[in-house]
Amino acid sequence: MFQSKKKPQHYQPVVLVTGCSAGLGLALAKLLHSRTEYRVIATAREKSLEKVRNHFLDDERFIVRSLDVTSEEDRIRLFGEIQKLWGGVDVLINNAGISYRAVVEHMTEKDEELQMATNYFGPMGLIRLALPHMRNTGRGKIINISSVSGMLAMPTMAAYSASKFALEGASESLWYEMRPFGVTVTLVQPGFIHSNSFKNVYHTPLSDPTRNWSGPYCDFYLNMTPFVEKMMNLSLTTPEKIAHEVLKVIKSENPPLWVPATLDAKVFYYLRRLLPRRIFLPFLYWCLPNAKNWSKEFSHRR
Repeated sequence: MFQSKKKPQHYQPVVLVTGCSAGLGLALAKLLHSRTEYRVIATAREKSLEKVRNHFLDDERFIVRSLDVTSEEDRIRLFGEIQKLWGGVDVLINNAGISYRAVVEHMTEKDEELQMATNYFGPMGLIRLALPHMRNTGRGKIINISSVSGMLAMPTMAAYSASKFALEGASESLWYEMRPFGVTVTLVQPGFIHSNSFKNVYHTPLSDPTRNWSGPYCDFYLNMTPFVEKMMNLSLTTPEKIAHEVLKVIKSENPPLWVPATLDAKVFYYLRRLLPRRIFLPFLYWCLPNAKNWSKEFSHRR
């Protein structure tokens, strides 16, 4: 899909990675720690920072710092330190994110704000801080970790999809805006990854499984939750494999805007483009577990 640089690298790019306490973020931090051609800032929220420090010690080219991506004060503080230490960020990897499991009716404005602040407003704030240095040096990379949910939406994940759709739309605009300045923009789009991240989803009071789901949407939760868990357990793609895909983007001279990073992401990428719209959504609905029987006893459909 894209080729890595052939010529030798004569400078040591500064790479900032967010969300390094687990999963893909931790896998990326470990991979970059082993590559001495990069200077790296691995970040996590203060409450998760010890998990990262258990794996790494600060040295002259690898440091661990706290960062809450939703905090403008935190973002500005970190970039000030990086500027003093290494001049600026050459490669920004926006990996930190959260996912709510709730139907639209069960979300609150506060929950929607946290979802967007973490997955969209935070990354965009970091991008704005990174761009001046990249423009002034005539090179740089913005790598946003998106999701197959940024290509298509699934029930009980509307807020998460909305945040990823927003990130994808902004990244596409940014691709045009940065092209004259030598700064590349890439969306890495994983699908199901073999990990335990499904255990870390956020719930609202009404979508919380400890309340014993009942009512019109109980079938959505009772079917989608085990479905997602099953698909993640069956996936052959590990966070480490995705980390290597990200490294290919870092090393590439001119990476593409979209990088579907798992087999299912590639399948959905082409399905969305090949199937007519009137067929696409009914086909996906048919693929969902037991969907034809969802909410039958509560429906007043005419």
